[in-house]
Amino acid sequence: TRPSELKRGGRGVRAIQITEFGGPEVLQVADVYDPTVGPNEFMLDVSHIGVNYADTHQAENSYLAAASLPLIPGGEVVGTNESGERFVCLTDGGGYAERAAVSRFTSYEVPNDIDDLTALAMIVQGTTAWVLLRKSTHLAYNESVVVHAAAGGVGSIAVQLAKAWGAGRVIATASSEGKRELALELGADVAIDSNSDNMTMAIREANNGRGVDVILDMTGGRITDESVRALAPFGRLAFYGQASRQAPKPIAPTSLLQHSTTIAGMWLPHAFRLPGDIMGLAMTELFELAEQGRVRAVPGGEYPLEDARAAHEALRSRKTVGKLMLNPRL
Repeated sequence: TRPSELKRGGRGVRAIQITEFGGPEVLQVADVYDPTVGPNEFMLDVSHIGVNYADTHQAENSYLAAASLPLIPGGEVVGTNESGERFVCLTDGGGYAERAAVSRFTSYEVPNDIDDLTALAMIVQGTTAWVLLRKSTHLAYNESVVVHAAAGGVGSIAVQLAKAWGAGRVIATASSEGKRELALELGADVAIDSNSDNMTMAIREANNGRGVDVILDMTGGRITDESVRALAPFGRLAFYGQASRQAPKPIAPTSLLQHSTTIAGMWLPHAFRLPGDIMGLAMTELFELAEQGRVRAVPGGEYPLEDARAAHEALRSRKTVGKLMLNPRL
C-alpha cells in the first residue's frame, strides 16, 4: 500500500499489517494511509473482507506468489464505490483494511438480493469450485465426484455445484461428524471421515467398490497419494491446495498411462488468462444459482478487523466450515 492523502479529518485507515513473516501472531492492527488509486481502479469503502486459506500462506510467505514487506494481506473485499454501488472485488493484496483500491477488471457488481457473505463466498471459493469442475476435470453428467474438505469454503460450494450439474454420486470427506452432516445437507450422497486410515479403500467403498471419476483435492500429503489410487480409468484429480502443508509424492507419467488417469493443477489467477471472460461467466452463473436457491454460502464466522489473528488461527486449525469474514465496521 503506497501512502497518499489521509482520510478526511486526518485519520488513518485501519488495516492489518504484516512487518515480519510468520503465523497468525504477525497480523497487527495499524493506521495506514489510503491506498493510491491507479489507472482502471476505484476506491471501495469495504463492508466485509473475505478470509482465505491462501492468506495464511501469504502471512508466512509460503504462497505461490512471493510477498514483500510491509504487507497488508487480503485478496477479496465487498463494499460500495463513491456512487453507492455494491461490488465484490479481487485485490492484489491490501484487502484487510477499511478502504481498498480495486481494479475494474476484477470487480463484479453485486445483485441487490445477494448479501455480502454470498458475494465473498462466490468470488474465490465459488469460482474455484466452478473452474475445477468445468475446466480442470470437465465433469460430465452422472459421473462420481469426491470433494475433499467438503465443509470448507470451496468444498461446500463444490458439493452443491456437482449436484446442480448432474453428478451421479457425490462423496464428501470431512474431519468431524458435524462437518459430514453439513456436507450431506448440502447434497452429498455419502460423507466419509477424512482421517480414514486408507483413503483409497474409503473412497472405493463409498462408491460401491468402484473407482471414481473426479476428485477435488486441496489437502496434500498421503490423502492426495491415496486419492490418486482411487481413480477409475479416465478419472481426473484436480489439485488446488496443500492445507496439510505436506507435499504429495511425485507422480510418474507412466503410472498415468497405466491407469488412463489425469492429474491437474489449478491456481485461480490463471483463469484470468483464458479467453472469453471465464471469471465473469462463472460469477454470473454462480449469482444466478444463488438467487434460485440452488447454491448457498455457508457462514463460517464473522470477526472484527482487529481479530484477524483469531480468524487465521481458526482457519489453520481446520475446524472451521464455510466462509470466514472480517468486518471493519464492528
